Amino acid sequence: MQATLAVTVPFFALVLAGYLAARRHVLPESAIPGLNAFVLYFALPCLLFRFGMNTPVFDLLNPAVMLVYLAAGLLIVFFTVAISLNERVQLKDAAFGALVAAFPNTGFMGVPLLVALLGPGAAGPVICTILADLFVTSSLCIALAQAHGAAEHGARTAALRALRGALSNPLPWSIALGAGFSAAGWQLAGPVAVVVRMLADAASPVALFTIGAVLWRASQHAQGRTPLGDYVPAALIKLFLHPLLVLALATSALALGAPLTLFQITVLTLAAALPSASNVSLLAERYGADNGRVARIIMTSTVLAFASFSLLAWGFGIRPA
Repeated sequence: MQATLAVTVPFFALVLAGYLAARRHVLPESAIPGLNAFVLYFALPCLLFRFGMNTPVFDLLNPAVMLVYLAAGLLIVFFTVAISLNERVQLKDAAFGALVAAFPNTGFMGVPLLVALLGPGAAGPVICTILADLFVTSSLCIALAQAHGAAEHGARTAALRALRGALSNPLPWSIALGAGFSAAGWQLAGPVAVVVRMLADAASPVALFTIGAVLWRASQHAQGRTPLGDYVPAALIKLFLHPLLVLALATSALALGAPLTLFQITVLTLAAALPSASNVSLLAERYGADNGRVARIIMTSTVLAFASFSLLAWGFGIRPA
């Protein structure tokens, strides 16, 4: 357990540092969007490009890994929506609650954390989950959120709009570029390689710090109070039901002859056990959903994940070098 905590504690400590820096106004609120933009458009794309360039293409786009992960994600989305709907939580808010229950923080936290725990081989399966969530899970939830009381074409328009948003995200393009370099056997050289390496090395600490700052900002912009029953269940679904479902589906698929390995199943399960993606709070704010509820789900899952994720990694017998 000590070896596992030696990896997980610094990651969650940096999240806490970002939260406290924003709360104490050491980091001005006006600086948080810029910090987020640096990670999203510069540092994280370089990190994903570097992993993509050094990972076999089939590992980046493994159909068996994607199908198992997507099946679990879609089941989580519809289950969470079904149990969330009530007189206070309408379809739009239920859909964004389902998104945070099914969309782990794989980009800002998962890639560096799982690679630190399991080695570079974890990058391929984690990148598969990022692509699945960016293009399918988020598009579906945004379509559901925009479909409340609307005609069928309203949902279709919302889905297309969400898909266009995913295509404008730099992360899939950096993965695709890295996959292209991997397929061609190319490597960067000279000053370009140094710049990419420097930005990629900055991705992990700055992204974790940014998660904390974004969580504080979301809590500041939350409107009103949210009953515990409206957000705690979604956080528990994220941390416990989601990884359990991924594990069950993946082991069943393996037993039926799917081309999966135990290592890939471990990576997928741990990815699903990560806390909710912090940037979903920005999406909820943009689409006019109850950002207070979404922020509380993300905050609760992030706080609890320190214990639940560390215990799960230890339970899998992971012993980081």
